[in-house]
Amino acid sequence: MRTIEHLIAGHSGGGAGRTSDVFDPNTGQVQARVSLGTSADLDRAIAAAQAAQPGWAATNPQRRARVMFKFKELVEANIDALAHLLSSEHGKVIADSKGDIQRGLEVIEFACGIPHVLKGEYTQGAGPGIDVYSMRQPLGIGAGITPFNFPAMIPLWMSGVAIACGNAFLLKPSERDPSVPVRLAELMLEAGLPEGILQVVHGDKEMVDAILDHPAISAVSFVGSSDIAHYVYRRGVEAGKRVQAMGGAKNHGIVMPDADLDQVVADLSGAAFGSAGERCMALPVVVPVGDKTADALREKLLPAIRSLRVGVSTDNDAHYGPVVNAAHKQRVENWIQTGVDEGAELVVDGRGFQLQGHEEGFFIGPSLFDHVTPDMQSYKEEIFGPVLQIIRAPDFETALRLPSEHQYGNGVAIFTRNGHAAREFAARVNVGMVGINVPIPVPVAYHSFGGWKRSAFGDVNQHGMEGVRFWTKVKTVTQRWPDGSALPGGSEDGGPSRIQDAFVIPTMG
Repeated sequence: MRTIEHLIAGHSGGGAGRTSDVFDPNTGQVQARVSLGTSADLDRAIAAAQAAQPGWAATNPQRRARVMFKFKELVEANIDALAHLLSSEHGKVIADSKGDIQRGLEVIEFACGIPHVLKGEYTQGAGPGIDVYSMRQPLGIGAGITPFNFPAMIPLWMSGVAIACGNAFLLKPSERDPSVPVRLAELMLEAGLPEGILQVVHGDKEMVDAILDHPAISAVSFVGSSDIAHYVYRRGVEAGKRVQAMGGAKNHGIVMPDADLDQVVADLSGAAFGSAGERCMALPVVVPVGDKTADALREKLLPAIRSLRVGVSTDNDAHYGPVVNAAHKQRVENWIQTGVDEGAELVVDGRGFQLQGHEEGFFIGPSLFDHVTPDMQSYKEEIFGPVLQIIRAPDFETALRLPSEHQYGNGVAIFTRNGHAAREFAARVNVGMVGINVPIPVPVAYHSFGGWKRSAFGDVNQHGMEGVRFWTKVKTVTQRWPDGSALPGGSEDGGPSRIQDAFVIPTMG
């Protein structure tokens, strides 16, 4: 059976003997094992990073950008193979896997412009003969701890900007689907990145804690559940690190009475159920304003949901595939039962779904709840599966309060034709990313990604200029050159002795 090993100093190598199973979610069978590393494996990677990073930092930004350009070309040339590999371990359909890779590549495209974005500020004449300028310099060694749901995009979000800024980067991907992160690191080496600058170490909590505690690591970026994000943030900060830790979400879609319901239903079908709902920017809660809007929306949702095709990852006609493993399938089904026990109306029940010929796969059919209320635990917590909840609001103010008062504040959307309502909502809602008639408001790569409240811990968001700020430190220089300074070579016999004399152009004759 295949073993997925660490990539340290440009070479694959095993850990201390502990492994974790990697499943094919389509069949439910173990397809590989991944080595689980220890602090000793991390020390080897740190040593390689420390040896390589000073030279990489001294490489001018234009040459670093050329590596990014070449890497982008290589990923694009291998995108079909990468997408199939990703789908085989995660379960999302091929189209979603390609989207996962493409959104990561967009951050690589941003990183290709690193010579421009690293330019500092300059003030001439801040005082008599005094100029002031700033420069952004790399932190040294950074680390990323990434989740299973986007095994290409999120590692690329973190590593692309960190490396382009001149840092070495250690990636600890999810042990559930680790093959694509390793393959991406191999392609980065093929693009010309020095060995030791991007390395992959696998592991569980033991490796995470080793990363958070290691004194040579200056910054850690994390994406995962909120409880673990808070743990990572607290432990990393206590160890003196810069930390950004992105957590869970419960994103709402507000549907105003004037919204185009056909477009809303089309958007919800993808935003709530795409990638089996395993997205922190999924839209699992829809909030129609007024019972008339709610009844009309429900009537249109039912045939759309029942027409969704659940299939294996390689089925080009499937809207979504299986969830990542059996434990997560059971977790989602438990949340569905919790919603029933709490009194919500289960309109469509996706439990017990089996795909013919793949009965052992980790499949869940789409589920729809109506008459969900804010006091229900199934509403308060992130389900992270193909489950859509309808929570009815009598008016705009109630709809505004629901996402604003929820413990999570990652993303939110409003569907309306009314510009004033959209503007008012965007200005007042207590959520970090807002979509106006856009169901999944993930910002483009040259803006930044980050939620509020328990969806994010730390002060700096991911990618864009926020990412550059996170992975660099600013040095500010104040300089003065005294007017009477002698230049080298100056003499008492008529040679240039003052700065202005050195720039006099001699006459010919």
